[in-house]
Amino acid sequence: MSYRHFMSPSHILRIEGAKRSSLDVARGRVAFVSLMIFLAYLVVAVRVMDVSLIQGEFADYHITDQMLEDVQLKQAEDDGNGVVLNVPRADIVDRNGVLLATSLETASLYADPYLIQNPADVAAALVEAMPDLVYGDVLQRLQRSGRFVWIKRNITPDEQYKILRIGSPGLAFKTEYRRFYPQGDMAAHVVGYTNVDGKGLVGLERSFDNMLGSKSDAPLKTTIDVRLQHVLTRELNKAISDFRGVGGAGVIMDVNTGEVLAASSMPDFDPHDPTSVSDKGAAFNRLSLGVYELGSTFKIFSTAAALEFAGAALDDRFDARKPIQVDRFKISDYHAEDRILSLPEVFMVSSNIGSALMGKMVGTETMERFFADLGLLSALDTELKEVGHPLVPNPWRDINTLTASYGHGIAVSPLQMVSAASSIVNGGVRVQPTFIYNENKRHDDAMNIRVVSPQTAHRMRQLLRLVVTDGTGANADVPGYRVGGKTGTAEKIVGGQYNHKKLISSFVGFFPMNEPRYAIFVMVDEPKGTRESFGYATGGWVAAPAVNRIVTSMAAVMAITPQPHMQEDSLVASLQSYINKDGLHGAVSAILNHGVVHSYEDMEQEAEGAR
Repeated sequence: MSYRHFMSPSHILRIEGAKRSSLDVARGRVAFVSLMIFLAYLVVAVRVMDVSLIQGEFADYHITDQMLEDVQLKQAEDDGNGVVLNVPRADIVDRNGVLLATSLETASLYADPYLIQNPADVAAALVEAMPDLVYGDVLQRLQRSGRFVWIKRNITPDEQYKILRIGSPGLAFKTEYRRFYPQGDMAAHVVGYTNVDGKGLVGLERSFDNMLGSKSDAPLKTTIDVRLQHVLTRELNKAISDFRGVGGAGVIMDVNTGEVLAASSMPDFDPHDPTSVSDKGAAFNRLSLGVYELGSTFKIFSTAAALEFAGAALDDRFDARKPIQVDRFKISDYHAEDRILSLPEVFMVSSNIGSALMGKMVGTETMERFFADLGLLSALDTELKEVGHPLVPNPWRDINTLTASYGHGIAVSPLQMVSAASSIVNGGVRVQPTFIYNENKRHDDAMNIRVVSPQTAHRMRQLLRLVVTDGTGANADVPGYRVGGKTGTAEKIVGGQYNHKKLISSFVGFFPMNEPRYAIFVMVDEPKGTRESFGYATGGWVAAPAVNRIVTSMAAVMAITPQPHMQEDSLVASLQSYINKDGLHGAVSAILNHGVVHSYEDMEQEAEGAR
């Protein structure tokens, strides 16, 4: 008999009830695990269907962000524009933190031609929304075989709204960054501009393209002062307009540090509109890239060389009664004094004969070396890449020394001439122009290359002041500010020959002359005489008055206090004994007639006539 037969009925029922409960728990667990496995398989199946069918079908009809970036990069490489702009460029600011250039988010419109069923209608709608587009060009783009084509980059919010109303599934937008220039065309040649992909093409945008295009949040701080830039641009434009010039250039520079506070080249351009850059030579930077014969402004260098290297003294005399004949060349004064002149008088009335005689005193080898020390024989070293190479006589002969003494036969950029003149006026230490603000730079930081002695620098400051008080630069005088400077007028070379009717008229000024701080230069290209200038278009009439107005405005903007009137002439008082007042034709006559100098062709023609 088995053990089971001895168990009571109640005991058997109790065991069976416990087994049943365990089975129920086991069944529940199996059902739960089965459900989880089923759900997991269901999720996998749904995902597979999504990837293989739904997203696969969607990808056939839509451009993904990765596809768009790949197309942009390929397009940029094909165009030679480098990497597509996908991060905002760093700001460019003036010395006081005023924005000169910044990057803002904009929408760019592209199309997927595959999704556009009616290209003609869509093209017509796009042209209506953006009238600057050409219907035929847009229609051609919409009918291309590819899946991506740009329609217009960097559109306005209003244009984007109009395009959204078109409702075409084949039109879409990509967020990019566009460069904006809050000051417009102010200092356009210095700040520069970028192309549509954000690559710097001109000015500081080009010179610092890599740095500006990085992810750095630090702005590029320039030496430009927007307040002075407005003043310079306004007065340069006025001079060009009043005398109907074809262009011009101007600069305001610190003579001690070389900091460029304002710089203009006219005509300029709108950096937001690439088409304006090519209009009438607007892209050409006349200040740093253009090289010109700047005429009598070069007498600053020949006079300084005579004082420094040839032992010239203020009471030295120069016979300006007859022209200098060198072989077949003849050097003469347009408005001849026909008398013997003292050194201050040669500079004051801007005698070509007297300046050439000074050059002869200095000597060819010394003069050439001095010009090289001033940086006039090589390209200017500055942050801008748009710099011109001087046109220098090669070989440098004796006749070149004579003609270069009054600014003929050698062509340099205006910025180059201003920096060389500042190197003499500031005490005799070489200074280089700079456009980038250095927080740690002090006024006494310089290249420590001495070009003339402090004594010669002082004499030159006296002579430059004399030009304004008694000579050809009288129209630049501003009472209380001791402006000094030098006029310059030269004939342009057109077709390989000097043209008597096409002039470059300029004035380089400095103030205050007892302790110079600022250099101001104004040049007008091909000015024409006016009724107010009695028909003359020389530096004394064209550029000197503009410098006068700039100094007056600078004094107000920068709160520069005028000096007492009783001290005005103390700087030139010691020179008065060397000036024959009775022999002078008068300051007004000198201003009216100074500046039209003889060219090499004139010399040849006169020599032929003499034969």
